[in-house]
Amino acid sequence: MIKAYKLYTGADGHSYVEKGTIAEKVFTQVTSLHFKETPPHATYDWHPAPDTQYVLTLTGTLEFTTSLGETFTLQPGEVLLATDLTGAGHKWKMLGDQPWKRAYVVFSPETVINFLPDVD
Repeated sequence: MIKAYKLYTGADGHSYVEKGTIAEKVFTQVTSLHFKETPPHATYDWHPAPDTQYVLTLTGTLEFTTSLGETFTLQPGEVLLATDLTGAGHKWKMLGDQPWKRAYVVFSPETVINFLPDVD
C-alpha cells in the first residue's frame, strides 16, 4: 500500500484532510498527466484543487494546511489525492532545500477513486 492524504471539501465548504493509502492496483481513467518542478522555499497561498487528481511527489517535502488549520507533511513517494474543488481550499509551503518535483494525474469525472482511509 502507498501512503496517501486525501484533501476534500466538507458540507460546510471547508477543506479537510484524511490519511490513508492507495491500493497498489488502481485503474483510473486519466484525462491528463503533467509534470512540474517548484524551487525550494516556495509557498502557494489558499486555493482549491483545479481538478480531481493524484499529485505524486518525486522529490521535496511540503507542509499543507487546510482552511480549518489542519496540517500534514507530504514526503517524497507519497500521494496527495486532491478533491477539494470548491471552498477556501488549502495552502502549502516547501520544507528543506530540495525542489518539489511532481506528477499530476488528472482523472476523468467517472473515475472511481480507490482511497482507503486509515482506521484508528
